[in-house]
Amino acid sequence: MKPRQNQDGDCGPPTKLARIHHVAYRCNDAKETVDFYREHLGMAFTLAFAENEVPSTGAPDPYMHVFLDAGGGNVLAFFELPNSPPMGKDPNTPAWVQHIAFEVPTWADLNAAKARLERAGLDVLGPVDHGIFDSIYFFDPNGHRLELACNKGGAAARQRAHAVAEAMLEEWSRTKRAPRHAAWLHAQ
Repeated sequence: MKPRQNQDGDCGPPTKLARIHHVAYRCNDAKETVDFYREHLGMAFTLAFAENEVPSTGAPDPYMHVFLDAGGGNVLAFFELPNSPPMGKDPNTPAWVQHIAFEVPTWADLNAAKARLERAGLDVLGPVDHGIFDSIYFFDPNGHRLELACNKGGAAARQRAHAVAEAMLEEWSRTKRAPRHAAWLHAQ
């Protein structure tokens, strides 16, 4: 990718990012969504913005924008858009691709979360072994797929996976076939 030029025609360094400020998704019902994330994932409801016009465009489109504390300085936000057509999914993207993943500290926490979610009536898939972390999957009331992940294998396993990341990406970009550089992640 070619760097952009500034007003003087010089390419400056890329912008230094501090962290993700928030990630926003659409929801069907703001209250139902806040209640779900509070009850099932223990997130605190921190902010709400509501406008009848979109500040960035001036378009008349009422919305409620809610913010939840996902821990560690991470914020998850949702928009309820009552005058827009119903939410849809990208028909060309499988349901398992687009998801929000949250980290839990231990395998015991992962299993306790699975049991708690199942007692609440949610369908939970997993734990699924991804080699350097295990995950469970379920859906929120808006149809967004959620993942809870617990790291495993320690720093050495992560360094081993990191060491082959560039080679894997290069091979994938040429072949569009799964490289075998990290096959050890799924070896029994």
